[in-house]
Amino acid sequence: MNDVKESAGRPSWAEPAESVLALTGSDRKGLSQAEARRRLEAEGANRLPEPPRRTALQRLVSQFNNLLILVLIGAAAITALLGHFIDTFVILAVVAANTLIGFFQEGKAEEALEALRGMLAPRASVLRDGRRVEIAADELVRGDIVQLEAGDKVPADLRLVSASSLSIEEAILTGESVPTRKQVDPVEKEAVLGDRRSMAYSGTMVTRGTAAGVVVGTGPHSEIGRISGLLANVEQLTTPLIQQMGVFARYLTGVILAISALILLWGTLLRDQDFAETFMVVVGLTVAAIPEGLPAVLTVTLAIGVQTMARRNAIVRRLPTIETLGAVSVICSDKTGTLTRNEMMVTTLLTAEGRFDVSGTGYTPAGEISREGETVDPDATPALADLARIAALCNTAALHEDSHGWRVEGDPMEGALLALAAKLGVGHENREEPADSIPFDAEYRYMATLHGAAGDMTVALVKGAPERILDMCGSELSGEGPRPLDRRYWTENAESIANDGQRVLALAMKEHAGSGIDHDDIAEGLVLVGFVGLIDPPRPEAITAVADCQAAGIVVKMITGDHAGTAAAIGRQIGLKRTGKVLTGADIEAMDEASLAKIVLDTDIFARTSPEHKLRLVTALQSHGHVVAMTGDGVNDAPSLKRADAGIAMGRKGSEATREASDLVLADDNFASIAEAVRQGRTVYANLKKVVTFLLPVNGGESLSLMIAIVFGLVLPITPAQILWVNMVSSVALAMSLAFEAPERDIMRQPPRDRTAPILSRFLVWRVALVSVLFSIGVFGQFALARSFGDDIETARTMALNTLVAMEVFYLFSVRYLRAASITWEGVRGTQPVLIAVAIVVVLQAVFTYVPFMQLLFETRPLSLVQLAQCALPGLVLLLILEMEKMIVSRFNLAVDHTKIAEPNT
Repeated sequence: MNDVKESAGRPSWAEPAESVLALTGSDRKGLSQAEARRRLEAEGANRLPEPPRRTALQRLVSQFNNLLILVLIGAAAITALLGHFIDTFVILAVVAANTLIGFFQEGKAEEALEALRGMLAPRASVLRDGRRVEIAADELVRGDIVQLEAGDKVPADLRLVSASSLSIEEAILTGESVPTRKQVDPVEKEAVLGDRRSMAYSGTMVTRGTAAGVVVGTGPHSEIGRISGLLANVEQLTTPLIQQMGVFARYLTGVILAISALILLWGTLLRDQDFAETFMVVVGLTVAAIPEGLPAVLTVTLAIGVQTMARRNAIVRRLPTIETLGAVSVICSDKTGTLTRNEMMVTTLLTAEGRFDVSGTGYTPAGEISREGETVDPDATPALADLARIAALCNTAALHEDSHGWRVEGDPMEGALLALAAKLGVGHENREEPADSIPFDAEYRYMATLHGAAGDMTVALVKGAPERILDMCGSELSGEGPRPLDRRYWTENAESIANDGQRVLALAMKEHAGSGIDHDDIAEGLVLVGFVGLIDPPRPEAITAVADCQAAGIVVKMITGDHAGTAAAIGRQIGLKRTGKVLTGADIEAMDEASLAKIVLDTDIFARTSPEHKLRLVTALQSHGHVVAMTGDGVNDAPSLKRADAGIAMGRKGSEATREASDLVLADDNFASIAEAVRQGRTVYANLKKVVTFLLPVNGGESLSLMIAIVFGLVLPITPAQILWVNMVSSVALAMSLAFEAPERDIMRQPPRDRTAPILSRFLVWRVALVSVLFSIGVFGQFALARSFGDDIETARTMALNTLVAMEVFYLFSVRYLRAASITWEGVRGTQPVLIAVAIVVVLQAVFTYVPFMQLLFETRPLSLVQLAQCALPGLVLLLILEMEKMIVSRFNLAVDHTKIAEPNT
């Protein structure tokens, strides 16, 4: 399509309306039906292009993109060729279990583009052949004249050609808390989206007035279409956990295959062992070394974290996100609706008597008026009573209470004035219909209503821009009545209120003798009653959450489409560190990537930003190695949410497009939930490290036992099938209990972890190696001991395997406290999940040992009570040895690395 939003170097918002009409080949009567059909065929429908979708089969196949799984599939294929079908079946069962868990736990496919398409208006009112007709919005073409009224959703990007008291809610694109007043006159070519007052953008809502506009952008050529294209091209980063697990899997697989090859060569070439027999032993070694249960346990551990977050109003859409939050070092937050309530509120009153503060919450019509900390009775202050009357009557909005609280119908600033009036004692039941009114108009910059007064007199109530109202006033209202206007007093205080990030409105009145009112009647002689300062206030809980994040070493930055002054004021109120400097979208536009990357670390507030700016800022922070979380609620936030390591959307007031582009959705729109998500993310990662530290020694002990048997030509102490039983049943059941461990006491006073740090620190590598050796000694020692007592091979293997499981159980109690003592009342008692896991394993081992069909499948034999006690003894010895190791490490401070592992907060 020939995009007319920019022509000859000048965008349509900077061109006169008549010039844009000419450029589109249209006029104020609109297109003919024939020309509209021709353009629709040539240019396409007004809808966004369909994105490619991943099928269920593709999602299933992607589950096999895992080196450990591929090695197991290879082992299953070879065992099948050699005729060992039981081993083949068990290995494939393990592969199937891991694959299905990953398939069903994976979140639904990305649907941000679908959500954006849903934001387009379904119908549109246009002029065709000079007549007004209603058509499907996807039939709109360049040059159509669209009619807009209050309540309409703008169906395409329009250059306004006429407008009457038009205001449009553009928060989804700009992040501004209040509707933008529109005009027909051109604006500057360099104007950012929020300042393009001559444009109406697709997907935004008309809140007041009427207008007509010529279509200059449809479908992919609209502003939403541009964001859609930007979103489709954004690269979604791999989470730190997935990166670390990928590296871990590659190294582990390489080591396992190298050792297996060496063992195969050793047995066949140097010891002249049968190839098929040696190969099956090597397959057993491979199976023993691979922690088959690890993917499943990691997935379940993440899922448990997801469920915990859901109870705290945070919905995790992608499992690894919960762990990513634990590594976050920078949170980039949108302002409107995230750090603030997205509800305008009057917080300051100014009368001739002085300045007053107003308390309350959003549009809730309850709060107090105070002055210098002392509560003020509005009835005892005449100016406040008149302010309340003007706020309530010179107003077209309405307040309603629903299950989510108080909501405004109409202009948010007028809703805030209604709430103020109620706080001052004038409720909605006291409102009266005006005898006449003058609606707000951008040319005059005020609104007026006419109401009855004493006798035959009426009174005109006026509100508008301070500088405009001051020009119309001749006096001000004091406690003793009207007195000459002190313009300097009002101007200086208006500037002071504006410097606090508040929007200032002036309220005035004038006695009138007629039953009607026009602009000439109030052009002069007004009595100024006062000023009101309005702001979208910060959430109290957001202030606390920002402090919690900063205490955890996380830098909080604000990226908003709102004005710099408002952003700076909110930044100071919520406690951001660097509020003296605000970087605007124009500043970002003038910088290259290197300059932006340099300055982004020293700035905490970014204002008047576009979707491209937000995306560049997130990328610049990531270039320094930061793990970035981005929060937002508007369509303009969607691309940066997708690019961020953790994209966090608002659930209630956020757009559907933003929710679908995100990894985490806050159901309560509460920034404070992010701090709790970070806490949970850090807990999940600490528990994941415990799981890895628990599982690897089990595999290490099994592998060492097999290696000793092969190298010295001994009988295998346990078979490959028995090893798979341990790895996928008892190990998994016990490891899953670690997913329920409580967070450590100082988890939110630790700095964020390095995303490149390995899962296993030097201390944990030592612990894994030590425990692997102890497991191997226990398994091989028990097997040798049983054989020396004359037991057959099957009985000896059954004892070796039960010894392995008993050592797992005792090691579980040890691994819960990697540095602290485990032989304490709290340690022995464990947690409920630990005790349940141990009970399950005991029952399963009884089935494994004594049930006939299990004996046939795994070649086990029943054991006596004495033999069972003999199996349990090595587990107790293991626990005592590890307790002594902890004492030595603590005594001589041998844990030289500073990687912290969460100790349960019992």
